[in-house]
Amino acid sequence: MTIAFAILLGFTAGVLSGMFGVGGGILFVPTLSLVVGLSHLSAEATSLAAIIPVAMVGAWQQSRHGNVRWRAALVIGLTSAAGVAGGVALANFLSDDALRRLFAGLLLIIAARLAWSARH
Repeated sequence: MTIAFAILLGFTAGVLSGMFGVGGGILFVPTLSLVVGLSHLSAEATSLAAIIPVAMVGAWQQSRHGNVRWRAALVIGLTSAAGVAGGVALANFLSDDALRRLFAGLLLIIAARLAWSARH
């Protein structure tokens, strides 16, 4: 992967994350898997590592505007961190094809929910 492509991907994901609260994983995982050619598991792991600075800057900027509910963030963050170990074990157990299909299903469900809520 070229440095220029990584910079473009990072900047684009950062802008969209800051504007819409879209997790970088929704953008990073498909791009790293389909465009860059990483296995789905490697794309997930790389995305998780890349999310750390994105989330920190986004939370800091949104906090300056009073938009962060820190108690809810702490509860969600701690319980999510606890669930990560199980998710990693499951991801390592499943085939790359199964992970791709499950991720695609998740994206379809998210898209349908967003479309439904936009209509109502």
